[in-house]
Amino acid sequence: MQVRPGWQLPLSSPLWETVVGLRRSGSAPTRLVLHNEGRPVEQVRAPPRRSTATMKKNYVIDTNVLLYDPQAIFKFEDNDVIIPIYVIEEVDQFKREGTERGRNARTIARLLDALRPKGSLAQGVPLDTGGSLKIAIPSKRPILATALDHSGPDQAILQTAIDVRDSGQTTTIFVTMDSNLRIRADALGLAAETYENLRVEEDELDTGVIDVDVDGAVVDAFFHDGSVAPPEESDLYPNVCVHLRDRVAPSHGALGRFDATKGRVVPLRVLREGLMGIRPRNKEQTFALDLLLDDSIRLVTLVGKAGTGKTLLALAAGLKRTIEDQAYTRLLVSRPVMPLGRDIGYLPGDIDEKLNPWMQPIFDNLEFLFATGSGKGREPRGFAELLETGQIQVEPLTYIRGRSLPHQYLIVDEAQNLTPHEVKTIITRCGEGTKIVLTGDPFQIDNPYVDSASNGLTIVADRFKREKLAGHIVLSKGERSELAEIAANLL
Repeated sequence: MQVRPGWQLPLSSPLWETVVGLRRSGSAPTRLVLHNEGRPVEQVRAPPRRSTATMKKNYVIDTNVLLYDPQAIFKFEDNDVIIPIYVIEEVDQFKREGTERGRNARTIARLLDALRPKGSLAQGVPLDTGGSLKIAIPSKRPILATALDHSGPDQAILQTAIDVRDSGQTTTIFVTMDSNLRIRADALGLAAETYENLRVEEDELDTGVIDVDVDGAVVDAFFHDGSVAPPEESDLYPNVCVHLRDRVAPSHGALGRFDATKGRVVPLRVLREGLMGIRPRNKEQTFALDLLLDDSIRLVTLVGKAGTGKTLLALAAGLKRTIEDQAYTRLLVSRPVMPLGRDIGYLPGDIDEKLNPWMQPIFDNLEFLFATGSGKGREPRGFAELLETGQIQVEPLTYIRGRSLPHQYLIVDEAQNLTPHEVKTIITRCGEGTKIVLTGDPFQIDNPYVDSASNGLTIVADRFKREKLAGHIVLSKGERSELAEIAANLL
């Protein structure tokens, strides 16, 4: 039978099943020609289809996401953002707090109010990202049949997300930072994800150290000339710590740091006799001291488990540069007020007496350094005198907003308990000539609103990775004591 080109394939034809399957797999062209014994039989022009990867989705946002990052509503690209009305009610409960959570609650309220002139929030308003934002308002309060407490806000938010999913064909994803709520959503057949915009997982966080295998002559040239150009294939970024290793004899090596300005690996600046009576016990501590003593590096992040020497190294470097070298006017040490276990409630006395229990770990390290380094001609005075004169200042982070801190050596201990916005607030306080050091262990977090991947310490370490003013190192080996090291690994 003679068939004219351009004929459409009949819907009753069994070949349609094959055509549709090819189109769904993405392997079929727009123009499809079928053959019979080598001759063209029929021709069909398939309609263009939008790729599944580019199809819009509905993202239903939970309360904790907005309290963590008020700007989250603008970070879902061209997809549609849906906020259940019960989320707005929950946010309203925190707006009077003077904490970071209260500030975020007020911020999201102002952002949503600024969108109202664009249209009805109930119908949806366009966003500059290409998507839209809508407040989901059900006709009656939804009741989740599987919930123990039918009046709980989590149940109402979860049921609203399910209703949004069932109301159309658009893919709906429930976004929450509550792991239990994600489990319940998954059990009910609702796709759920955590908020990924401000997260750096453990395996994604750089260690700050790169091993570079070179010829033995390169290692010898490094010691002879005081610097060496790195191999072209090595991907080195500013201030990354480098372990030059002889590829023939691995024990023959050198420790250095990549200077992006010079384009060369330069030697470390750690004194042989140590500082403040202490010496580095492993290569990571040696790298850390080099970063802490270099005034051209204005931001240093030290990440490591308990007992790796983060706080002690930072304090030793700060005391040397401030008290001995007079490079800074003051050593300012601060840490967030976060209790371990049950809080003991209100404390009596003035502000110094109230803060003593929280700041005692800092005082312990200072006392150890002065006791260890009191020899070798150093005047055996305690740190109490330096506290009185203001050269050393220990205070909480509560009242740092609005301050300007020029020419100071600032150490923020336990920074893993801070949110990214809180860390931003602290870093932006640094004035001309100030160096800031952030220390912490992402796996010892007492703040219920951040975790090991969303805390401010890991976010800053990742975002500043390739900046010339920043340095980062991960300390892995515990040096506090053999018992502490075993406990950190086994418990």
